[in-house]
Amino acid sequence: MNNLLIFNRAESSRLSLNISLLLLRVGIAGELFFVHGLKKLGVGTGVAEAVPNPFHLPETLNYWTAVSANLFFPILVMVGLFTRLSVIPTLVVTLTGYFIVHANDPLLEKDIPYVYSLVFIFLLIAGPGKFSIDYLISTKKKVRS
Repeated sequence: MNNLLIFNRAESSRLSLNISLLLLRVGIAGELFFVHGLKKLGVGTGVAEAVPNPFHLPETLNYWTAVSANLFFPILVMVGLFTRLSVIPTLVVTLTGYFIVHANDPLLEKDIPYVYSLVFIFLLIAGPGKFSIDYLISTKKKVRS
């Protein structure tokens, strides 16, 4: 309990940060995968969710961009593999949702892409933390050199 009350221990705060990054990565990417990604395939809903196409891309490209940003890349974020690169496609989709698809909607409609965007921007800047495959890869590279 005393460790919870001490805020200036560098080692304790680094561990807390890395645990927080792990929980944030798994929580937000898992939520995106299960709530929004599976709907795109029709899992749990019976019919695949319609994907907006504000840039008028070819339908197949638009669909697979949205599916990969909601299913494939969140898996990479959860395990912490190519994390900073993996958040970029998801950010493109969530920021498009916020600024274009829901541009004229009230805040109650656009709060979901807003929150996802903020969290993925944070992960882009902060990285995955110590409890990630990215960290293991970078540690092995340092040992070899």
